[in-house]
Amino acid sequence: MTLIDANPDGLHTLPDVVTHVVTVPDLGLVYTSGQVAWDRDGNLVGEGDYAKQAEQIVRNLDIALASAGASRDDLIKQTIFVVDYRPEIVPLIMGALHTGTRRCATSSLVGVQALFAPGYLVEIEPVARIPVA
Repeated sequence: MTLIDANPDGLHTLPDVVTHVVTVPDLGLVYTSGQVAWDRDGNLVGEGDYAKQAEQIVRNLDIALASAGASRDDLIKQTIFVVDYRPEIVPLIMGALHTGTRRCATSSLVGVQALFAPGYLVEIEPVARIPVA
């Protein structure tokens, strides 16, 4: 089975630590590492603001998915990790995630105590299909 690793231009890279995108062409699937609210230089975007962080994550997801020929409309499953979860946070995250899309993926939302570094409030880890031309 062929696996294609990618760290697309526009995403903060961590060589020898993580690969942002792994495409499995034989299965028509795209896996991305959990995306957080950092810019291409690794700076936190939207400190303390769930909506701003979700917006940056969506920008990162769009870059990651596009590198494999997919978009958020091709999402199959998404796992969303949220620090200090409260129900009123859901529309802030889902609003950003669904803006400009035609469908919603299956989804799990997990409240967590912390993510990989202080200040990061949301992480989204999706699986997508590669659209058939």
